[in-house]
Amino acid sequence: MKHITFHLDFISPYAYLAFEHLPRALEGLSYSVAYRPVLLGALLKHHGQLGPAEIPAKRAWTYRHVLWLGQANGIAIEMPASHPYNPLPHLRLALATTPDGDINRHVAETIFRDVWQGGGEASDATRLAALAARLKQVRDGAGDEVKDQLKTNTDEAVASGVFGVPAYAVDGRLFWGFDGLAMLRAYLAGDAWFAGPQWDGADQRPSLLRRNR
Repeated sequence: MKHITFHLDFISPYAYLAFEHLPRALEGLSYSVAYRPVLLGALLKHHGQLGPAEIPAKRAWTYRHVLWLGQANGIAIEMPASHPYNPLPHLRLALATTPDGDINRHVAETIFRDVWQGGGEASDATRLAALAARLKQVRDGAGDEVKDQLKTNTDEAVASGVFGVPAYAVDGRLFWGFDGLAMLRAYLAGDAWFAGPQWDGADQRPSLLRRNR
């Protein structure tokens, strides 16, 4: 049985879609999953990237794309009233339900669906309180232990090469994005391509880009 670490941030519609689609995408395969909250904004900052919603033209495309992906794959999705929003309360709430850095599927599903179904204001204090009441917490979500856990999760993700979410790590290999689920399935199913030279050799060539620093 292969073990997958699923890196997620509730702010990402692609992470939500991938979370919902994963059981169907990997149907029939033997695997286990650890769902690990990370702070997408910190990943982007580390790699010098802007988020899709920070680029106006890309923001419009992203929202149209995720809504289309939802209907194309039979996944209920509705944009929150405001987006992007501050995901820290959701991430800390998730980590408050566990003694370590990984959450179970029920917790991830509860929070994801609260954000991405219904079209409400994700950061509304009343909604956040109601959401928290639905989840059993074993740590203080506002405490330093949970804050440090989120930083540790994010730092470890960066160190392992994670640059965005959703990202799936298995056997030291990293797969990224909603469309990366098909590639992940092929790897888990034993596709011989992954034992060939292309995985390791794909990026082993010089770049001709020149950047002014």
